[in-house]
Amino acid sequence: MLKSWAVVPTCLPIINRRCHGCASQRLRASGKFRVNANHKLIDTWLLALCTECGETAKLTVLERMTVRTIPSELLDRLHANDPGLTAELLQDPDVQHRNRFALDWTGAWRLDTGGSDHLDLDLDVIEVEVRNAARIPVRPARLIAEGSGLPRAEVDRLITEGKVVSAARLSSRLSGDFTFTLKR
Repeated sequence: MLKSWAVVPTCLPIINRRCHGCASQRLRASGKFRVNANHKLIDTWLLALCTECGETAKLTVLERMTVRTIPSELLDRLHANDPGLTAELLQDPDVQHRNRFALDWTGAWRLDTGGSDHLDLDLDVIEVEVRNAARIPVRPARLIAEGSGLPRAEVDRLITEGKVVSAARLSSRLSGDFTFTLKR
């Protein structure tokens, strides 16, 4: 029997980067962009606020780009403070690297099991496909425990015994899609 689960974001993640105003390491994206044009060149920043002092930090999105090289759709989304664009840019590895930050997804996602609360553990073999909607790093063993209603220790035991198998490594964090099979 094939089941489908999804890891779905519930809100924007926390940005792990030092605040310039205080000692905090946590920023929250405001969802607003600052666009500055200087003749034919344009700079764009995503604004983030410190969770402690409220200081504004600018995360560079575009730097000294010629206006003609930027797609008009992107410019429209920047000017409209598109929340979808905020989510996309926070997950962009180039933006993360350029601005030296990482994302903290704690409490910002949920597991959608497709309406059923738990797996039907009476079946001999259950195959589950897990889709990760936003490249959220999660521990597969935790997802399996949450989705199946089993204690985490029981899931770890089943993995060790070879009753939960996957092509993906179940003992580390994954941020992509994977499938696993539960054998009883």
